[in-house]
Amino acid sequence: MNFFNKEDVLNAFHYRASSRSYDGSKKIPADDFNYILELGRLSPSSVGSEPWQFIVLQNPELRQAIKPYCWGIPTMETSSHIVVILAKKNARYDTEFMIESMRRRQVTEEQLPAVIEKYRTFQESDSKVLESERSLFDWCSKQTYLALANMMTGAALIGVDSCPIEGFDYDKVNEILSEAGLFDPAEWGISVMCTFGYRNKEIRKKLRKSFDEVVKFVE
Repeated sequence: MNFFNKEDVLNAFHYRASSRSYDGSKKIPADDFNYILELGRLSPSSVGSEPWQFIVLQNPELRQAIKPYCWGIPTMETSSHIVVILAKKNARYDTEFMIESMRRRQVTEEQLPAVIEKYRTFQESDSKVLESERSLFDWCSKQTYLALANMMTGAALIGVDSCPIEGFDYDKVNEILSEAGLFDPAEWGISVMCTFGYRNKEIRKKLRKSFDEVVKFVE
């Protein structure tokens, strides 16, 4: 297997910046975008749950419909691709959704009861994500951000720009897209969105904290 040179990866990280202005005439080739989506699919998640779905929102009418509820972000029109990342609702340790994730990890039927009990302890006592439906949904949403980061980083490595979007009316956008039949709101909810495309102007560099300010070694 060939690996990236560290300098090339760091250069991509330095190049990457949240793009709020795209060249609307340039589209990401299908092969390149499928590669970006594959990075999301292959991302790690807590206990291998993979509690996500990716909606590639290319429909112009739906983009316009949600735009007023996204702080009027112009990239809804000019970005090459918009990905709406859904997080699973009600992903309790004993649901069929979670049990199926165990089977994907090749847990045998004989091992299932012990693994289910282990996950019950994790969700109920260790992480306390069963305290409310919201806390359980937020746990799944955390996993989607791993996929989001991998997609954005992988995009930067091939010269594709991106911008994560949290600034939107969650209730309204969930309503619009679920009523369009894109997902069952009883089972899924929007965690975050992300635009992808090619910047049409230089992006001012962000001042970042130094290495020593954010890293602490404990020997």
